[in-house]
Amino acid sequence: MNEPTDGPEFGKLVRVFARIGCLSFGGPAGQIALMHGEIVEKHQWVDEEQYLHALNFCHLLPGPEAQQLATWIGWRLHGLKGGLAAGLLFVIPGALVMLALSTLYALAANLDWFAALFLGIKAAVLAIVVQALIRIGGRALNTRFKQALAVAAFLGLFLFNLPFPLVVLGAGVIGILVAAQRPEWLALKANPNALLPPRPPIMAMVRTVLLWGVIWAMPMALVLVTLGQSHVLWDIGVFFSQLAVVTFGGAYAVLAYMAQEAVQSYGWIQAGEMADGLGLAETTPGPLILVTQHVGFLAAFRSPEPFSPLVAGLFGAGLTTWVTFAPCFLWIFTFAPWIERLQHATRLKGGLAALTAAVVGVIANLSVWFALHVFFARVGTVDFGPMRLGLPDWISFDWRAGLLSVLAALILFGLKWSVFRMLAILAALGLALGSF
Repeated sequence: MNEPTDGPEFGKLVRVFARIGCLSFGGPAGQIALMHGEIVEKHQWVDEEQYLHALNFCHLLPGPEAQQLATWIGWRLHGLKGGLAAGLLFVIPGALVMLALSTLYALAANLDWFAALFLGIKAAVLAIVVQALIRIGGRALNTRFKQALAVAAFLGLFLFNLPFPLVVLGAGVIGILVAAQRPEWLALKANPNALLPPRPPIMAMVRTVLLWGVIWAMPMALVLVTLGQSHVLWDIGVFFSQLAVVTFGGAYAVLAYMAQEAVQSYGWIQAGEMADGLGLAETTPGPLILVTQHVGFLAAFRSPEPFSPLVAGLFGAGLTTWVTFAPCFLWIFTFAPWIERLQHATRLKGGLAALTAAVVGVIANLSVWFALHVFFARVGTVDFGPMRLGLPDWISFDWRAGLLSVLAALILFGLKWSVFRMLAILAALGLALGSF
């Protein structure tokens, strides 16, 4: 875990990743491109092949791939301290901005102008999610089998209300099985004659897992001892720890599942507030999965005892961020020494390919879910045997949301302006329409 490397001075590494952390807007694609420009092209600390291998490796892991790639680069250059520095600097600037925005959101949520502002942001978020669906689908669904997996995932979530972990992990198992018999169904190229690199020490891997497992669990143990399992902070920690294990496919993929649990099961937030949270995350640097911090803040803010609402919100946001990102360090520090061997694991790549295909169906379900809750004030459910279909109350259609969504689509797909610019314009238009 602490391999010596011929990297830059540690201070320079810190300065470069501090800059990356403050400029990493635009989601994972923009963040990966930013790091490539800084690390591969400008400073040449990692070569192109190593960078791409590491990126593929991070796609195999749950959690935000860009943050994990930053952690791997730091580990590759300066071992444990480099990985911690790069990974934390990638997250901390965005986390602080997100905390400030969530605080403002909670304090101003009942003001009319604030609601009007987020009317436009919700419309923008819907366009962003549809863009992600088109982009990921165009890249991932390159075989008929993958297309069938995406359709099955969508129907399983939208019609049969299957649990998100069952859908994505089930797709991964199917991919592992198919890769062994029909790799061409997943567009895989088998290479049985490839030479595997030496196996890293198993005991080092075990020690790393135990150490980071303890670090991951530390705040949960503190909550258990001081507040007990009935407190909202315990529920927050347990839920987002579970989410950290199944966050394949990025923030868009898990958002519908997070919303389903946070809105329906726990009652922490309203459906529209989830779209608001993603809108806030889109305007901040760092990984989009920071939207979880918004949910954790609001959940604790609204059930604060024995703290004040603001203090409880800070605890909720901090705990959520901890249990979301501590696993990322566990995955990288445990499996980074295995990266070369994993590049030859055909079955593992098959599981990832199938899982990515299923994620397209998951994001399609998220798009429909968002559209229903953006356009309509009231959405109910109708049961047909094992199926459960979400149906809107057509009378509750919000024409302002419809108009703003059309404008968002024109700006994003027609004019091809940046996401940040579109969010600013739609927020301003939402304010203007708020009086109608």
